[in-house]
Amino acid sequence: MTDSESAPNGSDTHLKNRPITVAVDCMGGDAGLAATLPGCRSFLAERPDARLLLVGLPQARAQCADLLASGRCDWLDAADVIEMDDSIETALRRKKDASMRVAINAVKSGLADVAVSSGNTGALMAVARYVLKTMDGIDRPAIATQLPNARGQATTVLDLGANVDCTAEHLFQFAVMGSALVAATSPNGNPSVGLLNVGEEAIKGSETIKETAVLLRAAAAAGYVNFYGNVEGNDIFKGTVDIVVCDGFVGNVTLKASEGLAAMIAGFIRAEFSRNIFTKISAILAYPVLKAFKSRVDHRRYNGAALLGLRGLVFKSHGSADAYGFGCALNRAYDAAQHQLIEGVRIRIETALAGQMAKNAEAAETA
Repeated sequence: MTDSESAPNGSDTHLKNRPITVAVDCMGGDAGLAATLPGCRSFLAERPDARLLLVGLPQARAQCADLLASGRCDWLDAADVIEMDDSIETALRRKKDASMRVAINAVKSGLADVAVSSGNTGALMAVARYVLKTMDGIDRPAIATQLPNARGQATTVLDLGANVDCTAEHLFQFAVMGSALVAATSPNGNPSVGLLNVGEEAIKGSETIKETAVLLRAAAAAGYVNFYGNVEGNDIFKGTVDIVVCDGFVGNVTLKASEGLAAMIAGFIRAEFSRNIFTKISAILAYPVLKAFKSRVDHRRYNGAALLGLRGLVFKSHGSADAYGFGCALNRAYDAAQHQLIEGVRIRIETALAGQMAKNAEAAETA
């Protein structure tokens, strides 16, 4: 399989009359096969209409015997593995037959509808962008995921690290792509978008943030984006808006901070069961509530970040994900393919950019 193979299908007919196929980089992540294969088994149990295309080193195939015997999985050999500390240059030039790349090639060729990997984030984005290319009108792909909020739902945040330095146009594109993601994978067809800032007031923030707000307000007036306005960091977890847009530096810090908070809560619950007889009794009485709260903030439930803006679907699982977390990522990828996320992003981008260009042309004529 080579990078010169045909582009992935994005039409409505692509998913008709056949099950959705997820290409899985079985070798990626900190745990590798110990997490990916159990995650695949649980995913198939939950999704009786799905298929998996497992990708890994030849010697790993024996560990997938039960999956392959099920009749719902196929196997592709890979010659190499992209390690977590490999550079982007190594991933692109020296490991062209790595499991990550073979899985992405399967999306390009049409063998799979979406690829999932727990591997090196920078390498995954670089390889996916090189193999699949970006959509027309998209300057930079973005990474989007969900974070739990106080409403018992989740807030979609992007970008989470792919783009540290962003222009107003980039952030505007993130807002449009995030809207397509939420509209495609949830009942909410008109999700609200907040722009992450140091305050809600329009006068606050950097020049880039102010310019982005101008673009989003204009798009909202034309009906292309449901722009709420500026939001602050605590609004992510309050659930003030459905989508929060920021640059990759801020987004990645936010993601890691939320994971640390979840770990702290889990540790607190464990500690309450081991202090003394009184705290043990109190903890036992409160156990149902504590368990429900722990489950709500469990970052594993929200594992699976979409690489938006590409001409094919790719999802990033957390590198430290266990079997449960990896299964969640597979489910998220499946939902995106089932709801034709690529087509949704393409339509929204074309509509929003066409409206923006028309507005610019009108402004130029009246100047």
